Amino acid sequence: MRPTSDFAGIKRFFGNISLAVLLNLLIKPGWVVVENVVQDRLGHAAFGTFTALYALTMVLAAVSDLGLTQHTTKQVAVQPSFLPENFPTILPLRGVLSALFLGLMVILGWSIGYRGHTLTLLVVLGISLLLTQYAQFLRGAVQAHQHFNTDAWLSVFEKALLLGLVLVLLPLGITLNNYVGARTVAAGFTFVLLYGLVSRLFGRVRWQLSRQRVGTVLRGSVPFALITLLYGINERIDMVMLERLSSAREAGYYAGAYRWVDAVMIYLWTVLPLFFAKFAHALHRRDEQRELLWFGQRVAAVPLLLVCAFVLFRGEVLFWQYTNSTAAELARMTLCAKILFLNVLVHGFFAIYSTLLTSTSFERPVGWLVGLSSALNIALNVWLLPEYGALAGAANTLVCAVFVSGGYVWLVQRRARVAVPWGMIGRMALAFALLCGAWYGLQTLRLHWLPESLLAAAVFALLLLATGVVRGQELLALRRKPAA
Repeated sequence: MRPTSDFAGIKRFFGNISLAVLLNLLIKPGWVVVENVVQDRLGHAAFGTFTALYALTMVLAAVSDLGLTQHTTKQVAVQPSFLPENFPTILPLRGVLSALFLGLMVILGWSIGYRGHTLTLLVVLGISLLLTQYAQFLRGAVQAHQHFNTDAWLSVFEKALLLGLVLVLLPLGITLNNYVGARTVAAGFTFVLLYGLVSRLFGRVRWQLSRQRVGTVLRGSVPFALITLLYGINERIDMVMLERLSSAREAGYYAGAYRWVDAVMIYLWTVLPLFFAKFAHALHRRDEQRELLWFGQRVAAVPLLLVCAFVLFRGEVLFWQYTNSTAAELARMTLCAKILFLNVLVHGFFAIYSTLLTSTSFERPVGWLVGLSSALNIALNVWLLPEYGALAGAANTLVCAVFVSGGYVWLVQRRARVAVPWGMIGRMALAFALLCGAWYGLQTLRLHWLPESLLAAAVFALLLLATGVVRGQELLALRRKPAA
């Protein structure tokens, strides 16, 4: 039975989540469509090179942040005085770390074979990422003060601006150079806007680097940095290794499929930071954490169940814009997408367990777990990528997702001692299995993909009610106005 608590608080939080998801739904699909056109115009090999460079910057992102974003969000959520006391030190510290990041990135890029213009593109992409990360760090302060609606608008601003810039470039003739330039302009403008907003909300911060505070802050942030680095290796190293061990073209096929994964996963990356702040705010209140987990389990997983089923049965629809690709190339990207969306399914069920652990002082065991997963991923990549290319990258990602998710569940139950809602997980799994069975039956009718998908969505809604994943009284309670 679901623990009882202040349902009005959960309802307000659900409203915050709904706004964030709605805004991302307005922007992200348009961005994915436009980036498909960009890849089609540039070619799979050129776009594969770009994606490998971008993935490399993401792998090294932990150096430029060193866990400061998550640590600050967590501390401010628990202790609001942390912000004015430590921001004068944290802001210049991030500048030093950014310079270190750029140096390490150039050294690593050179060591794995990037030269000349390609290395220059890597540096520009690194600068763009630094600006984006600094903006995300500033957003952490907004989240920690529970300004979730403001954060929802901020979360889509950079992508919306970039979408507009690329739409201007497409008819003029887009190239890899001006595409990378547009990303940097969007990141820079967003950073300036956010810095001004945070200064207005919390007052101007005078930079004052204190050695004592640097040590204190870093002791709290480094475990998050390790986790971020390991996550980056686990999630992004495939693209770099594909481009280096197989070919830029295979990396392009993987990028075309993974873009849709990124588009769907933005739902989790929008929702889970909100739960991170809520879990941190409920530190030492296990009953409240359990209720948030029970609630978050469904919020995170249910929408992804329908999306994953769609890709498994109608994955070819995702690649309609690739007019310059052969039938064999489209089939390869479609199969890659289906394997990758099984990975999305696993994350939909279990990513929130990682959020609970990292927000409640279990960073180290999570770090060890992700480290083992990363080592497994790299070993599988070295073994399989040269022969099987993009398909091996997708399969290796799935294997590692299953491994790390099992560890999350074990840690939540055994170490955090928060009850895992096995009954709800079972009901959601049953609803997904019945949906797949129904969709398989619908395909015998040979309908167009759109009415077929709408019918499947209607069936899924009924299955959620029939299996008890969603209850009628909960839907009525969400519609009911809270008492004055």
